[in-house]
Amino acid sequence: MSTRILIIAHAPLASALRDCALHVFPECAEEVVAIDVPPQEAPEVTFDHALQRLQNDALLQTLVLTDVMGATPANVAQRLVNSQDAKLVAGVNLPMLLRTVCYRHENLEDLTRRALDGGTQGVIQLTRSS
Repeated sequence: MSTRILIIAHAPLASALRDCALHVFPECAEEVVAIDVPPQEAPEVTFDHALQRLQNDALLQTLVLTDVMGATPANVAQRLVNSQDAKLVAGVNLPMLLRTVCYRHENLEDLTRRALDGGTQGVIQLTRSS
């Protein structure tokens, strides 16, 4: 069984990241869910929307990826994981997401470590400083 990956981020980042992941891994469309949080949306509305999206298959373990710790998407995600079999990682980037999608069949603990590794290893300086 695969771990579901939920991206909850400021609009349009979640959908854009999902689109990029599906470009590389089109077969994972069912397992990668994106929730874009529009400006001015009340946190309760976002929470209810996210909860509805996850209740479609409440038995799946979920890795939740969010953009900025302390912002509305991350605060909603924190509430969400408290009521689910889930882990939360902030600072989502494309290398992190691709790593998690590639290894989505691993258990939630291992997948969380892969997310952290993918995120940090994907941030590198490509030019030498003078």
